[in-house]
Amino acid sequence: MKAFVFPGQGAQFVGMGKDLYDNNETARAMFEKANEILGFRITDLMFEGTDEDLRQTKVTQPAIFLHSVILAKTLGDEFKPDMVAGHSLGEFSALTAAGALSFEDGLKLVAARAMAMQKACEMKPSTMAAVLALPDEKVEEICNGIDGIVVCANYNCPGQIVISGEIEAIDKACEQLLAAGAKRALKLKVGGAFHSPCMEPARAELAQAIEATEVHAPICPVYQNVDAKPHTDPTEIKANLVAQLTAPVRWTQTVKNMIADGATEFVELGPGKVLQGLVMKIDRNATVSGKQ
Repeated sequence: MKAFVFPGQGAQFVGMGKDLYDNNETARAMFEKANEILGFRITDLMFEGTDEDLRQTKVTQPAIFLHSVILAKTLGDEFKPDMVAGHSLGEFSALTAAGALSFEDGLKLVAARAMAMQKACEMKPSTMAAVLALPDEKVEEICNGIDGIVVCANYNCPGQIVISGEIEAIDKACEQLLAAGAKRALKLKVGGAFHSPCMEPARAELAQAIEATEVHAPICPVYQNVDAKPHTDPTEIKANLVAQLTAPVRWTQTVKNMIADGATEFVELGPGKVLQGLVMKIDRNATVSGKQ
């Protein structure tokens, strides 16, 4: 069985999607439609902008979404998933590629999500840190024992967790995690504490947009971040999308569940190869590939 997976924030690079735009009429029309919907030429920033341009959340998230979704569309009959999943932002790409969201609605939600997260980041200084080579349970235990907001935000693969929260709490956690034997506990260059209670203002704002959006049953099960389980019911999909902003991304559990349910091949659609690497670390026997 074939699983298509879609990357999240951090996978962007200057020039992403340009080949699609230049060589495929359908892709070009979709990119131009996106420029119209967003009210600015995101294609200029994607193809010829700077790393700094692409790092802005309001640009990064729609850019990665567009690259992934348009790529899926241009595959035509090659895109026949038995199941799909996306990492954080990538969940919106997965849902759109699988027909649960229209292209226009998916892009509008991603743009709204990006703006809401940007605002939440500006309201409270916060950050994230990558933790390597400690068991999940130990990371959770240390985070739970610290005053202030610090939680596990991304379960990326065994031995790789990202924590998220208030800057002071993250600093304390990093000290204790290193003392407990972590190989690294390194703060990331991100705008704020994604997938933590610090994103509550963004969650409340995005909930209204999601509720007002029509969600259809997808063409295959979508494994969602909040519970790592397959979903096809539009009501459940909506609730999980709202919860996602303040809940952890359970990527390790998602991939394990997909494999348990019969996935034998994982294809990453979108910029970078991050998810291919994570899938291989979760299961060395998995077959992985990607298209950009």
